[in-house]
Amino acid sequence: MEENCNYKITSDIYDSDNTDGKISFLVGEENSGQLLKTFLRCECGVSARTFTKLKKIPLGITRKGQLIKANDKVFSGDEIVLKQVREDNEILPVCGDIDIVYEDSYIIIINKPAHMPVHPTKIHQENTLANYLRYYSLNKGEDFTFRAVNRIDKDTSGLVLIAKDRHCAGLLQKQNIYKEYFALCQGILPESGTIDKPIKKSENSTMLRIISEDGDQAVTHFKRICNDESCSLVKLRLETGRTHQIRCHMSSIGFPLEGDDLYGGNRKKISRQALHCGRMRFSHPISRESMEFNCKVPADMEKIISLMNLYEINIENMTFL
Repeated sequence: MEENCNYKITSDIYDSDNTDGKISFLVGEENSGQLLKTFLRCECGVSARTFTKLKKIPLGITRKGQLIKANDKVFSGDEIVLKQVREDNEILPVCGDIDIVYEDSYIIIINKPAHMPVHPTKIHQENTLANYLRYYSLNKGEDFTFRAVNRIDKDTSGLVLIAKDRHCAGLLQKQNIYKEYFALCQGILPESGTIDKPIKKSENSTMLRIISEDGDQAVTHFKRICNDESCSLVKLRLETGRTHQIRCHMSSIGFPLEGDDLYGGNRKKISRQALHCGRMRFSHPISRESMEFNCKVPADMEKIISLMNLYEINIENMTFL
């Protein structure tokens, strides 16, 4: 199955160990004497759906290699081991280049280039991040259901967090994952501001989102980093995660993204919306360690920035105020 694919690893903390198909939890003194079902549900965040599936799998939940049942008690020092629930995976594996920012047995973070869809659709069946990641994982001896915790548009670049199992996906989705985006907007924005305008899908388009009082609440914070006479480099943080939120919001205040012709921008400088997810911060679903990742803006955006006499943008030093 091996073909000429480019797996770029851009982080020094890459963990190359393959998953063994199990998740383990160590019982602490504060949980000693609890029922197994209470420990897993309340302390470990195992969903009722996952717990039910595990009970149907031979040796789905074990202690010292022996089956442990829902109403058994757990004690300090016990290691409770869960088999990963395997699911049908219909995504076609396709050889393709991926840029791995971080990987361990539970999550993988990809720096997605522009023009690459995240999920397969009717018109994109073989050229998506999900296709390429399945090919990569199968060549490592893994096969997990693709679960993107955050989603970005096909023509938006940057960080995408993928959970390797249902349990980790559920824990991550419960978090308020911190993300910062970097955009190039037409015009000179105010130094900083907050846009609080509800968004809904347009009745006249399957793609377009519009500002509407009967839409879903959407809040975007922005800070101008620098500008020239016609363009601003902006950092953005979202309180909500509506489809096209940044694109719709920036257009609504008169500063559409460069290249975003759907929302009033033009393509003189760049052939896609100039938007990049450059920073992400969250707690690891299993270790609970605080993790932060950064990735630099891609070449098409960097080219525009260089014309603003800013030849290198160091995202790691750009803290949001």
